[in-house]
Amino acid sequence: MKLSHSKKQFTVLLVTTLSSFLTPFMGSAVNVALPAIAKELSMNALSLSWVASSFILAAAITLIPLGRLADIHGRRIVFLYGAIIFTLASVFCILSPTPFFLIAARAIQGIGGAMIFSTGTAMLISAYLPGERGKFLGINVTAVYVGLTIGPFIGGWLTQYYGWRYIFLFTVVLGVIIILITISMVEKEAPNNRKESFDLAGSLLYGISLFAIMYGFSLLPTWTAALLICLGTLCLVLFIFQQLKQPFPLLDIHLFLDNKVFAFSNLAALINYCATFVVTFLLSLYLQHIKMLTPFQTGIILLAAPAVQALISPIAGRLSDRFEPQIIASIGMTLNFIGLIPLIFIHQDTTIHYIVFCLIVLGLGFALFSSPNVNAIMSAVENKFYGIASATIATMRLTGQMFSMGISLLVFAVILGSRPISKTTNPLLLKSIQIIFATLSVICCGGIFASLARGKVHHGEK
Repeated sequence: MKLSHSKKQFTVLLVTTLSSFLTPFMGSAVNVALPAIAKELSMNALSLSWVASSFILAAAITLIPLGRLADIHGRRIVFLYGAIIFTLASVFCILSPTPFFLIAARAIQGIGGAMIFSTGTAMLISAYLPGERGKFLGINVTAVYVGLTIGPFIGGWLTQYYGWRYIFLFTVVLGVIIILITISMVEKEAPNNRKESFDLAGSLLYGISLFAIMYGFSLLPTWTAALLICLGTLCLVLFIFQQLKQPFPLLDIHLFLDNKVFAFSNLAALINYCATFVVTFLLSLYLQHIKMLTPFQTGIILLAAPAVQALISPIAGRLSDRFEPQIIASIGMTLNFIGLIPLIFIHQDTTIHYIVFCLIVLGLGFALFSSPNVNAIMSAVENKFYGIASATIATMRLTGQMFSMGISLLVFAVILGSRPISKTTNPLLLKSIQIIFATLSVICCGGIFASLARGKVHHGEK
């Protein structure tokens, strides 16, 4: 049965919105459950960080190759396989008997997530005209923040009363729904790049470089880390030169060299996610270990930022259709900086109202930054690059998140070492959190200038 154009648009919006809800819900819910996971599986702070990092690392490495495959063979089919892999990996997470098994299952989830990330935004952008993209991107981004909003709440409730494994059961149910809706989109695709070949050598070189850099960053300050980062940087340079010579490159480097809006919007996204990703992770540890709150109470407090994001994102998306994303996104980045600064000074007796205020400011800043920034990136490229542009956005997000976790891992390694988090190590945990927030604030300040440097998208057109 052939869907009408309006029904096809609605189906694409529905399935991409559900998928945009799924992964942030899972991530924010798992953040609240981390102390319970650590207790059941006997994990220290460093190994616990890999429950989040393994997902991010696997997704970041595979995003660009999968986005390229989607441009060549069709975005819907890659999206469908991604939903299937993600759902099956969630089943493995439920069954995890050991820390290694859970981390491996999360890595498989990351590959499935990469297949969803690299196609979802491209599918949505392709379904709507340029003048209305910001509106529907705003709806899509709202789904992300709704997931972030109810994730800590439901995650804390499930963890406290049923156990952390029920979080992954929830994602399995939603994953099955997404798979069934995607299968109903029966129309054949006609990809613009079907006659182009896939650059396997470039994919391997890209994967090695990103893995070495990101994994090496997580091992700092060891010599192994320095060697891996040097190897990754060398491979990345070789990858760039190899791509410039390829007739059908994995990643068109000229998108960055010749397109100022595309280049600086992606840089701004990288910095923004690097500066903000671990806020929930750190505050979850702070509220449960320093303030001695329950997972459910922690989840309710952490609702503040994503609740504001969910309310403001549709407005920010519509504004980016009328006004320059450069200005709106830069205001958002500035608010993120303002929200991070007070968190440097949290201590044993910091009030919950103080924490909630910071989260509200961060929520407002992130909402004003996110959908306008995505709109700027996708509006800066042609249709045939939508898949790779969508994958690039997600790569910047996940790479930024991985660097954010890497900064946390480095500080934990130096201050806490391999000691488990307990009442005796709480002062060291608090010191680590303060140092991390100070570092993130400096990084976020640099992001304001990257966002302002992107230039105009609309060029005077309404």
